[in-house]
Amino acid sequence: MTSVIRISGKDVNGSLSVERAIDSVKGIGRDMARAMSYALENKLEIDPKDEIGSLSEENIAKLEALIKDPQKYGIPRFMLNRNKDFETGKDVHVVGNDLIFANRQDVSRDVTLRTWRGARHQYGQKVRGQHTRSTGRTGATMGVTKKQAVKPGAPAAKSDKK
Repeated sequence: MTSVIRISGKDVNGSLSVERAIDSVKGIGRDMARAMSYALENKLEIDPKDEIGSLSEENIAKLEALIKDPQKYGIPRFMLNRNKDFETGKDVHVVGNDLIFANRQDVSRDVTLRTWRGARHQYGQKVRGQHTRSTGRTGATMGVTKKQAVKPGAPAAKSDKK
């Protein structure tokens, strides 16, 4: 039993189940972790409910291979996070620092090409068509100042009407 396991560049608590440990890797969400645990159970014969710290080095290597190429183990194409990658044209699933780098490259390419999305990214505005009138404001807040209350003057003169 190992207390900390390294999976795809991420240190994972060894007491977690295999499915929960896969979920903690950046680029793998709950649904993808569930699909991968199904593939682990059926194709690689690893129980996803076991603690990840109790797996052998051989099983951890199999798990790494599954994370690197999930399509090879029966994960459907629509679950991958980069369909028709811009550079290669292939369907790939990117995790960890590679995902951060790929997203940064996508944004910088849009900025360089001066696309509408790139311009919105460049100016720090909303990109996906949201309204910007009331939300998404940055910078110092103005605050609201109240007007000075009118000071009460001398009391009104009494009139002698009877």
